[in-house]
Amino acid sequence: MNKISIIDYNIGNIGSVIKAFKFIGAEVDSINTPEQILKSSKLVLPGVSAFGSAMDNLKSLNLIQSIKEFIKSGKPFLGICVGMQILFEESSENPGVSGLGILRGKVERFADSELAVPQMGWNTVSIQKESSLLKGIKTSEYFYFVHSYYCIPESEKNILTLTDYGKNYCSSIAKENISAVQFHPEKSQNGGLKILNNFLEMRL
Repeated sequence: MNKISIIDYNIGNIGSVIKAFKFIGAEVDSINTPEQILKSSKLVLPGVSAFGSAMDNLKSLNLIQSIKEFIKSGKPFLGICVGMQILFEESSENPGVSGLGILRGKVERFADSELAVPQMGWNTVSIQKESSLLKGIKTSEYFYFVHSYYCIPESEKNILTLTDYGKNYCSSIAKENISAVQFHPEKSQNGGLKILNNFLEMRL
């Protein structure tokens, strides 16, 4: 099945994600209701914004419970950038704001150092475990990043890739039917399109 549902919750421009999936032959629906989420076969949660703003928008559209129910159903789910971060419990970006809490852990800001914050541009990933999401991806392949905060999973077994930016941090995760990436596959040329195509080909 080549149909993808992308949640449009007014966080960043999802047009590039839609365009990338269509480029690889996917049928794409842009959705924003709980009913549409629950009827989806494969669900993508993108995001280019603050942690708190993302959660506020999901709450205002009454989408939080339906996202959790979709993930519990076992169907393929992909989070991108802030869509990865809000899977966790909390972020230092917006103290006191709860994330979806689907994954245990937190989100922290890169320390101010000789490296620029946000990290913006191309960087490599180091593969930590096998996953269908990474089929055809080589360790040290480059992807495009734009972010100031990074995820710290409580369980290291959920870490799919690490990226070095002053420290080795989790740049993607995989747990059961959940996949999520901190980088932007829709802006990462051939490597990113492989990631999206691998997600498109996932089965229950």
